[in-house]
Amino acid sequence: MGLMAGVLVAALLAPAPFAPEYVALGDSYASGAGAGSYVDGACRRSANAYPALRGKDFPSFKFAACSGATTKSLRSQFRALTPATTLVTITIGGNDLGFVDVLTTCVLKSDHACHKRVEKARQFARDQLPGRLDATYTAIREAAPNAELVVLGYPRLFTHVDGCRALSTMKRVSLNDAADELSGVISEAAGRAGARYVDVREAFADHGVCSREPWINALVNPTGDSYHPNRAGQAAYFTALTA
Repeated sequence: MGLMAGVLVAALLAPAPFAPEYVALGDSYASGAGAGSYVDGACRRSANAYPALRGKDFPSFKFAACSGATTKSLRSQFRALTPATTLVTITIGGNDLGFVDVLTTCVLKSDHACHKRVEKARQFARDQLPGRLDATYTAIREAAPNAELVVLGYPRLFTHVDGCRALSTMKRVSLNDAADELSGVISEAAGRAGARYVDVREAFADHGVCSREPWINALVNPTGDSYHPNRAGQAAYFTALTA
């Protein structure tokens, strides 16, 4: 009888297991800019975004990702993290390289100006971004020590086809090469953090801008949706995340 009582007391005093809690962090590729059905204003969080789709499977879901976020401004999103968090996803890094300025330069200026701006972004990716990502992933681990961390990368923007009017061949190649370098930097940082890395480039290979079935918007109105995954693109992210 005493043994039974002891077992019952131990069971009552044992900490309750965490209910699954999912926190989505990141920039516009995570918030769903470009995918429509926005649930708020400035952050452009979409009901079609991969976090919103994944969040349907969790009793607790915090959608903190916000358009325009960088590794520096991301700190404000960390308030959503707790020791009870069991899954964290993040897409971040593009805005640190000046994603909007790079695309604006490539859309409005010459091939030479585009290539020069892209090379500047790539240099930043090599020299500065690794340390920023390391600090970001470490901070996430500290705030959510019991969570699985999943890092999702970026696709190449363009599918190589003849007759693409979006941008010149040189500009498209430069931007795709930059996406490859960025993916490598993010993948290596995720590995150092012990995170799972999800590479979406192959999934988007035949669905970039200029393809027959694009999953990425070309230049559209509102311009903030330009060169971001559309609803089908976010669904592809979700498929890659849950594979």
